[in-house]
Amino acid sequence: MEKDMEKVLKKAEVLIEALPYIQKFNRKIIVVKYGGSAMSNEELQKNVIKDVTLLKLVGFKPIIVHGGGKEISRWVGKVGKEAKFINGLRVTDEETMEIAEMVLSKVNKSLVTMVQEIGVNAVGISGKDGGLLQVEKKYSDGQDIGYVGEITNVDPQVLYDLLEKDFLPIIAPIGLDDQFQTYNINADDAACAIAKAIGADKLVFLTDIEGLYKDINDPASFISRLSASEADELINGGFIGGGMLPKLNNCTSAIRNGVNRVHILDGRIPHCLLLEIFTNQGVGTAIVADEDQDSAAV
Repeated sequence: MEKDMEKVLKKAEVLIEALPYIQKFNRKIIVVKYGGSAMSNEELQKNVIKDVTLLKLVGFKPIIVHGGGKEISRWVGKVGKEAKFINGLRVTDEETMEIAEMVLSKVNKSLVTMVQEIGVNAVGISGKDGGLLQVEKKYSDGQDIGYVGEITNVDPQVLYDLLEKDFLPIIAPIGLDDQFQTYNINADDAACAIAKAIGADKLVFLTDIEGLYKDINDPASFISRLSASEADELINGGFIGGGMLPKLNNCTSAIRNGVNRVHILDGRIPHCLLLEIFTNQGVGTAIVADEDQDSAAV
């Protein structure tokens, strides 16, 4: 009986600890970029969706931007093609673009279904809908990589309309150019551009690493919090490489364009989103504006 009471009290303590965060972020927009291993594991997928719907139910206005790279590669393989990448970007010919759009639509609607099952209304769209994401052709160091888009404009009106009607928007990263040609977009880029355009309070990247390390081989060099300028110093000092480099550039760009805080979290940790946002410790790396670096973490 005493142990049961201890458990109940611990739950109460957790709720009390979450209270100031719930008050602070009530009615604030949070953009969650969802991809990586958390997307290919069904149990983790359900945990992420539960986290996001809970955020909505306690007063946040969440928006999910999802990737689907592993699933696209799987389907590209099924039709006998080989997935090709240049500088981390998928080379996307006409057939690959068709497959990518098909797969992303499938992923999009499966996420919508999961949210609906929990009892929250979700709407799945792509960047084509309502002219949300306008792009131009992207080149990688001067190389033609096909139908890969660089975002030139974000029109967030469709998102404002959905949020106002209490829907949870779930966005596939596909856009149109001014000739109405379809392009695949890097999901990190899409999440960052949407967060900036809609004035999100938070932007969260769910990734396959715990967060940022000054030295990836030294667990003691983990960084739980840093300013945009400190992030730039890490980039310029050559401490950040590989796929984390464009992600960190997106983070600092978001902070400098009005997003209050950016979080890099390990999507493989169950309920990492709730742990980062609603507890004093947090579990990932938070990037903040320079003037907020010395203030208390929330």
